[in-house]
Amino acid sequence: MAKYLPEMKKLMDKHVSLSLNGKREVSGTLRGYDQFMNIVLENAVQIHSGDAQPSPLGTVVIRGNSILAVDIRERTAVAT
Repeated sequence: MAKYLPEMKKLMDKHVSLSLNGKREVSGTLRGYDQFMNIVLENAVQIHSGDAQPSPLGTVVIRGNSILAVDIRERTAVAT
C-alpha cells in the first residue's frame, strides 16, 4: 500500500482541488479513491485559467496517473 493512502482518508467528504497534467484543475467533494490514486469527485467543476466561470462536470473519476497535486479547499475548525 502506498504511504499517502492513510492521509487521503482524512480528506474524505472534504472539498478538494486537483492539479492535473496539461495545466488542468478540477475541484469537487472527495467521495472515494483506490490504491492507484484514482479519485472520485462529486459536484466537480473544471476551473479554466483566465475564465471567471468554471465548467460543471458532475460526478467524475480522475485517473491517478494524471494527478499532480491534491489541495484541500475546505477550512477546518481549530480547537482552542
